[in-house]
Amino acid sequence: MPTPPFDASAWQVRESALDPGARGAVESLFALANGCVGVRGTLDEAQPSSSRGTFMSGVYEYHPLSYPEGGYGHPEHGQAVIGVADGSTVRLQVDGVALDVRETPPEEHDRVLDLREGTLRRETEWRTPRGARMRLTSTRLVSLVQRSVSAIRYEVEAVDRAVQVVVRSDLVVNGTPPKVHNSDPRVAEVLERPFRARLSRRHATGGVLVHRTHGSGIGVAAAVDHAVELPDGGAVSTQGDDDQVVTTLVADLRPGERVGFVKYLCHVMSTDDPSVDLQERALAALDGARHRGWDGLLTAQRAELDEFWDGADVEVDSDPELQLAVRFDLFQLLQASACVNGAPVGAKGLTGGGYSGHTFWDVEGFVLPALALLRPLDAARLLRWRSSTLGRARERAQVLDLAGASFPWRTIDGHETSAYWPASTAAMHVNADIARAFDWYADVTGEDLTTVGGVEVLVETARAWAAMAHEDHEGVVHYRGMTGPDEYTGVVDDNVFTNLMARRNLRAAADACEAHPEHVGRLSVTAEELERWRAVAEAIHVPYDAVCGVHPSNEGFTTYREWDFEAKRDGYPVEEHFHYAKIYRRQVVKQADLVLALWWCAEEFTSEQAARDLDYYEQRTVRDSSLSACVQAVVSARVGHLDLAYQYLRESALVDLRDIQQDADGGLHLASAAGSWLAVVCGFGGLDTAGGELRLAPRLPAGLHRLAFRLRWRGHRIGVEITRSGTTVRLLDGAAGEVALRIDDAPRTVTAERPATAPLRSPRPSTPAPRQPPGRAPRAPHSP
Repeated sequence: MPTPPFDASAWQVRESALDPGARGAVESLFALANGCVGVRGTLDEAQPSSSRGTFMSGVYEYHPLSYPEGGYGHPEHGQAVIGVADGSTVRLQVDGVALDVRETPPEEHDRVLDLREGTLRRETEWRTPRGARMRLTSTRLVSLVQRSVSAIRYEVEAVDRAVQVVVRSDLVVNGTPPKVHNSDPRVAEVLERPFRARLSRRHATGGVLVHRTHGSGIGVAAAVDHAVELPDGGAVSTQGDDDQVVTTLVADLRPGERVGFVKYLCHVMSTDDPSVDLQERALAALDGARHRGWDGLLTAQRAELDEFWDGADVEVDSDPELQLAVRFDLFQLLQASACVNGAPVGAKGLTGGGYSGHTFWDVEGFVLPALALLRPLDAARLLRWRSSTLGRARERAQVLDLAGASFPWRTIDGHETSAYWPASTAAMHVNADIARAFDWYADVTGEDLTTVGGVEVLVETARAWAAMAHEDHEGVVHYRGMTGPDEYTGVVDDNVFTNLMARRNLRAAADACEAHPEHVGRLSVTAEELERWRAVAEAIHVPYDAVCGVHPSNEGFTTYREWDFEAKRDGYPVEEHFHYAKIYRRQVVKQADLVLALWWCAEEFTSEQAARDLDYYEQRTVRDSSLSACVQAVVSARVGHLDLAYQYLRESALVDLRDIQQDADGGLHLASAAGSWLAVVCGFGGLDTAGGELRLAPRLPAGLHRLAFRLRWRGHRIGVEITRSGTTVRLLDGAAGEVALRIDDAPRTVTAERPATAPLRSPRPSTPAPRQPPGRAPRAPHSP
């Protein structure tokens, strides 16, 4: 797939030419969303498109799962995000000929995703077969303020000749089936038309449709109306059926005349409410959108984004492409979470149907920590959703013959939906990753764990770890048959990342119970159980290879046969060229695993161990996952390989804008977007939050002259600026009080009147710059 053809500015992503080969990726990059509703960034006209769709968080359908061999405890059905009523299509005919950029390439084409305005603007000029010059302008937004509302302003102008224009504006259900990468025909059959009609109404300029899914029973209502602008003699009408509302404008235009509309769309959903109530909710939201009007929606959107950037902006001097990429990634975090409620954030947000819309541990591992530091209210809502699924996690633990709770590898509604257990159920680290997100939130915000259901989650995951612990004859605790973050090394004993995260989980649960004795009785936690958790945590085995002088990612990993990277340098992604029976037995790493432990469990390693471990795994990590580069950026920065960290930051931040993984057509890589910001803040900023103390260890690579970022810490907005002359930390909100922190381990205090400063340290790394496998150096090098 070609790289999307973009021009970059500090705040805008611009497409000034159409590239059919990059169409799917562009549709993902230009998607607009607010965490509740998401609309793919397709052209207005129905075709050409790669994959149209409007999605809502928490709206999915069940589908069959196929198993070549049955097995106890396998998920009974799959779950897939489905497109709801799509109102993004506007069909245009001029003198009886449909606008189709494949048949009539535009003379001018410009689309701009504006990160400050929160809009997607388009301007297209073309000539009809009869030679009439036409101009089309459209602007889309998905409201970050009114979670049900999206809108389109659409206008067609006859530039130099009289023409007849027909515009048909659609709202269609069951018209955007997902791309199904599954050979089981039953899956496509279920997902092709997932909704059945319940109610429909129409009026002269719009209507409302109410549908419910066949299997999951989710009700969705969509309402549409048009504020029409017609020249004299023009006409408007609306037709439709149970699955569509189509509003048609017909007008004869003289040169300089225009026809158009503002299209207001509102989506609501519920698993419980009757169809009539859903209809009324959608119509009420529509009334609110019309009352605010197009200009009001634009003003509210800009105000919301002004507030967001005031507390979240990152400034990168000397690298304009990286500057835009980091802001683009932050914008995607906002789009994925701003209005989400009672539903998870999927790995792709609402930008596409990739991974079937499932949420993974990536969200708690990367998205939640970033949101806690940027938008803590959004983080709290997502944590409350996760804690609301605790009952289902308890049921899953019972299926696995465990105490406590076991959260799913991939899900939408809280049930496990992965049919491949070696890379899902065996990856029990997901429980500790989720527990860490709750702990991180409490440290960053100072909020009580009980406000997000954190105590219960910590207790039940600790119970699962205690149940899985295997004690050998010497009382040493092992965890057998686990898969860590690296999916190229599956079902192993004593995965270091898993073991260290289990230790953290057990200790955090014991600490939470001691801090909240009122919950101990309610959760039936005994003193013996607390003692057991701490004892297990202390006794967990952490493998170490004294011969190689490094930690094996799991017991025996450093004795596996080496992968012949040179001979197989064209065999990427590895999983698409070699069988897992071979991959599992070699020292080849898909994504940072042991290296992730160097970040998340940094207190468990000396600085010398971290440097040697990073060097060892750099030579074996191929980054077939987008989730690796940001981790390697953080650890490289902390070890002192700042230029390597900078190159990994670029790869992570540009993974979608350059379509580095060649799969952006299925949606954006949300965890990588969050990881890119964390690479700036936790890598070059050296931020750590353990124990509720704000600590920084700023660093600056040779390729950058200045780096500045903002975050929220316990109710305060804080700005950090790193330059060659030193680091300055400011309190930005002007509020009374002070913030205590450490810079390079030296205590500092910041007030609104008195910033904290420190010289910039550049410690020498204890190892030479690591090598990567042939052909796997960072894939977005900076070209000044």
